Order: sequence, then structure tokens, then C-alpha cells
Amino acid sequence: MRSEHKAALKLRRRNIALTVAYDGTNYNGFQWQSPPHVAVQNVLEERLAKIFGDTIELAAAGRTDAGVHAFGQVVNFFTDGRIPLDRIPLAASTVLPSDIVVRAAREVDKNFSALHSAHSKIYFYRILRGAASNPFANRFAWHIYRPLDVAAMRAALSELVGTHDYSSFRAAGGAPNMSPIRTIYAAELVADEIFCSDCLTIKIHANGFLYHMARNIVALVVEVGRGRITLDAFRKIFAARDRNLLPATAPACGLCLQEVFY
Repeated sequence: MRSEHKAALKLRRRNIALTVAYDGTNYNGFQWQSPPHVAVQNVLEERLAKIFGDTIELAAAGRTDAGVHAFGQVVNFFTDGRIPLDRIPLAASTVLPSDIVVRAAREVDKNFSALHSAHSKIYFYRILRGAASNPFANRFAWHIYRPLDVAAMRAALSELVGTHDYSSFRAAGGAPNMSPIRTIYAAELVADEIFCSDCLTIKIHANGFLYHMARNIVALVVEVGRGRITLDAFRKIFAARDRNLLPATAPACGLCLQEVFY
């Protein structure tokens, strides 16, 4: 939602919040991009305008990067459109591409913001293990060929829980004045046999995430799982608050914004 338009948009009758899922493979992230680049927001604003009958400008809970997915992204927008809430998901399915889905719709008060009203978020990161790839998981998981020490990875993740300075996991390019202090409520590693028999899922629930924070955490935890760094070395890198000590950021394909809490 463009800040210069917000006051005028809030004069509209309704503030609608949508829960949106998308496969981010073919998009240049969520946040609106100038053509010829196409982001999820570009598509949503253009197509939703057709069913609401006015211009749409979205605010979103998270600005997911290129190639990152979402199951529980939340957006809101102001509209004078009169379409009933229960008809919005079906109507949206007639105008949106198959890789973007409106899962639910609700009307919220005028002060609700998908971004600023959020209390916490859960991100999932999926890892595919084993020598053989899986064509049904490749778009949604990072394939690790070598064996992983799952117990060591869980121990590393447990070090992250609590309120800390997460500067070690902060990539350049984010908001420079944003505080690196965050609270991670849970950081877990579980077998994900429902998704695929050889998959692991890292689940991180936090009150906020720095730029590339989730993917950088995964990258370092995987190094522990590979046996390339010890748990003690993991602790020292975390405490050093220096992104340069980390390996390359984990691929975008494994990351999914799973849920946003308000």
C-alpha cells in the first residue's frame, strides 16, 4: 500500500484481509516490481481489481523474496467493492493464476494492517535428503546429497531460542536502521513424511525476521548437520554478530511463510 495513498484509501467502506498461498518459483518475490519484472503483489492487485471493481493497493505481512513460497501470507486492502466475504475465494480463483490462491477472506477494522498488526510469524524450511532427487519436491525443498546429523542440527537450533541479537544471520540489503534484536519462540527440526519420505522441515516461530534471517539460520544449521562445524563453533558464530562468518545463504526454494499471528 503506497503511503501517499493510504489516507484516501481508508475512506473506502471496507478493509478486507485475505489469507493467500502461492508458489513463489515464477515470481520476483512478493513486493510490487516495475515491469517487466512480475511479483506476486503485481498479480494480486491487478486481478483482484476485477472482482472488487476499484483499484487495489495491498499491505502484506511479509515481503517474501524471489522463489520463496507462502501458505499463510496475509494481505489487506481498502475497497468499496460489495462482494460478500464467502464468495471472495471462489471469485479470486477465476481471475488468478493457479500458483496464487486466496484461502480465506475476512473484514477487519480500519486500523488493521497485515504488516504492522502482526505479532509473530512461522517460517518453514524444507530439506530433501538423499542421493536421488525428487521431481515432486524440487520446487519446494533444498536437496542435500550428503548425510545429515539430525541430533546435532536440533541442538544448534535450540541455541537460537530466546531474545537475542541475530546480526550474524542478517544479510546486507535490508532496512539499515532495523534493530537486530528479535525473539525466537521455537526453532525445531522434524521429519516431514507427509510432504515426502526423505524430507526434513525446520520450523522457526519468531516475533520478526531480519532480511534473509531464516535462510541464513538454515545455512549454518546445515553446516552443523554436515559435520563441517561443531556446535561450539556455531555458538561462537552466533555470538560474533558477523554475517561474514556464515556460509552462503540457503536457497530460496525451501522457504515458506507458513502462518502469521495477530
